[in-house]
Amino acid sequence: MLAVHFGAGNIGRGFIGALLYQADYHTTFVDVNEGIINEINEKQQYNVVLAAEESETLTVKNVSGINSITDPGKVIEAIGKADLITTAVGPNILAIIAKLIAEGLQKRIKTNDKSLNIIACENMVGGSALLKEHIYKQVTADEQQQFDKVFGFPNAAVDRIVPNQVNEDPLLVSVEPYYEWVVEKPAFKGEVPAIDGVTYVEDLTPYIERKLFTVNTGHVVPAYIGRSLGYATINEAMHDEKVQEIIRGALNESGEALIQTYHFDRTEHQNYIDTIIGRFMNPYISDEVTRVGRGPIRKLGPRDRIIRPASLYMDVTDKVPTYLVQVIVAALQYKNEQDEEAVKLQQMIAEQGYEKTLQTVSELDTHPLIAAVMKEL
Repeated sequence: MLAVHFGAGNIGRGFIGALLYQADYHTTFVDVNEGIINEINEKQQYNVVLAAEESETLTVKNVSGINSITDPGKVIEAIGKADLITTAVGPNILAIIAKLIAEGLQKRIKTNDKSLNIIACENMVGGSALLKEHIYKQVTADEQQQFDKVFGFPNAAVDRIVPNQVNEDPLLVSVEPYYEWVVEKPAFKGEVPAIDGVTYVEDLTPYIERKLFTVNTGHVVPAYIGRSLGYATINEAMHDEKVQEIIRGALNESGEALIQTYHFDRTEHQNYIDTIIGRFMNPYISDEVTRVGRGPIRKLGPRDRIIRPASLYMDVTDKVPTYLVQVIVAALQYKNEQDEEAVKLQQMIAEQGYEKTLQTVSELDTHPLIAAVMKEL
């Protein structure tokens, strides 16, 4: 079986590529990084190391690579033969790869009527649906109707911490042992792939928001609070009692919003929270606070990891979220001259003030959360 995977970075190789190999796929990585693609084609294998005290190494074989800039024709040819297409390129890159995928699907559908599923494994809500939207902009209405019959775009929720790293072997990837890959089953066309490690569900939304409001919400606590306390890494921050108090409080608040909205079992969700916090304590995957905290404007967006659980908590409980408000305050005060969004955020605050800036980035003009945050600033 052939999987065409867009994105040969650490997530692509260390997470998606590893699971595809274990499911007996040959994975063709598509990327613009000539050095990585050449290494993949030369070695035809790479190692994935589990970042833990008792480390294990998985050698991923059955791989090849295509440079999408120099060999777009080979990518189109691979799409024509593929049994599965996956991506791990980052939300902003989906629009860029859509044109080449569209060309591949246009050519494929003329000679191959076999069903094909395209799964965007991105850190976002509705990644596959967004990729489909970008692809459909490249084709005619008639082609869209043809595509609808044979091409599925199941949305997915993915979770695995892959720390920032520099290795002597450019293909070596260090990843945390924990992972979660959840995919919506109803959106598949044809047979659902048998990939050990993938959880197929009827409704993905609860799992996406559980991950976003627990893992992503939790991760920015040691980033923004830790930065304000002078820590450089997530691991350093996680050993501070104040950070520990805020992360548990924030995840209990986001957890209450999730439980009341999606009816998660309380005990199971508390176990999930404990697991997530334990992952952040892993010294083998500690990131810099500036990498986890980058892009504060996006992270303060209306549907993202801080504002949404806080506003949802207020909506379902009629209470003010004590700890999530503290995280919002820390995000608004986050400074990093090497982060374009952080610089822009501070410029907005200097020109408009905290209240107007928060209203703008959160798109919450009159929500009581704005007043709650202002009381703490």
